[in-house]
Amino acid sequence: MSSILTNNGAMVALQTLKSVNSNLAQTQNQISTGKDVSSAKDNSAVWAISKVMESDVSGFQAISDSLSLGESTVAVARQATETITDLLTQMKGKIVAAQEENVDRTKINDDVSALKEQIESVVGAAQFNGLNLVNGSTASTSVLSSLDRDSSGNVTASSITVSGQDMSTGGYVANDIFSGSSAGSSGNGDTVALALDNGGGNEQVEIAENGAAFASGDKVSLRVGDETVSYTVTADDAAATTTSDIVAIALKNKIDDLGVAGLTVDYDSGTPGTLDFTNAGAVDLSISGQFTNAGSGGLGAMAGIDVSTGTGATAALATIETLIDSSIDAAASFGSAEGRISTQSDFISNLTDSLKSGIGAMVDADMEATSARLQALQTQQQLSIQSLSIANQAPQSILSLFR
Repeated sequence: MSSILTNNGAMVALQTLKSVNSNLAQTQNQISTGKDVSSAKDNSAVWAISKVMESDVSGFQAISDSLSLGESTVAVARQATETITDLLTQMKGKIVAAQEENVDRTKINDDVSALKEQIESVVGAAQFNGLNLVNGSTASTSVLSSLDRDSSGNVTASSITVSGQDMSTGGYVANDIFSGSSAGSSGNGDTVALALDNGGGNEQVEIAENGAAFASGDKVSLRVGDETVSYTVTADDAAATTTSDIVAIALKNKIDDLGVAGLTVDYDSGTPGTLDFTNAGAVDLSISGQFTNAGSGGLGAMAGIDVSTGTGATAALATIETLIDSSIDAAASFGSAEGRISTQSDFISNLTDSLKSGIGAMVDADMEATSARLQALQTQQQLSIQSLSIANQAPQSILSLFR
């Protein structure tokens, strides 16, 4: 039965054309984005999994940066300890030479002293991005190494712990050194940290709290803003009854020489070893201090090496062996940690590549198949349009019945 009200052929052709156009639009989107699953609408399960994996890739890229930073930090420490080992070995050669009676021990002792200074210089310079693992100021540091995701989706961070090695001739272990007047200060012990507000902020720093004693070689440092001053206690200073006053005045003079705008430092003679800071400038300042005990570091025994006499040369021989063993152990420890970090860095790099490949396998479009599908759909679209055109012309044949 023919009808001018209902054209079933046209309806079938129209639905077919809509389906072809929909598939064609999807294929063109795959070609444009390069993805088979570009949104949750395409495949919600696969899209959700890929997004979780993409977030992990982003996290692992940050971890790779952390491992690179950690590896560089440990490499600097390892190189420093290896250099110290070489210098101590040279020092041992001098000490062995001093065992002979017919030598100029004074000149040999001068060479030993020069090597001591070089070792101290190496220890002080062995920092990376402000972190020094060999001067005794850092017990350990953690290097972010991985993100671990369990079957429930919970994520935890893993770290590689690197132990610091004390290769200094003095350690940060003093008691009753430094105190601050601010209620918000911290470090009542071997450090002090205070905030000095601009426009008249006032703080007091007591260099030797409760009458703490100084020894020859002790070093006191104060950091004001971005500038640092320090003073090393001499034997004459240590023998005086007012050592803390001597140190305080010396530090005051050095801070004055910095010329910090608006900063006034007064010596408070009423309280031994106390400095009064006033900031009348326009910029807030911070004050921090640190105290180093002479001879208390990992290489503290080096300070006692003196080969100017036969007795001293004999004693130095036993001391230098202990010091060399300590530096070798430190270098081996850093080498082990650096190797572990390097291995983890390689693993994270390979893991990131594997995750990227997995994500691509799930969501990337097969461009060869997509190209072939595009050609087929374009042909189907043309045929569907032609079919719809023919179906729309069918009712016109009914006119011939009325002629």
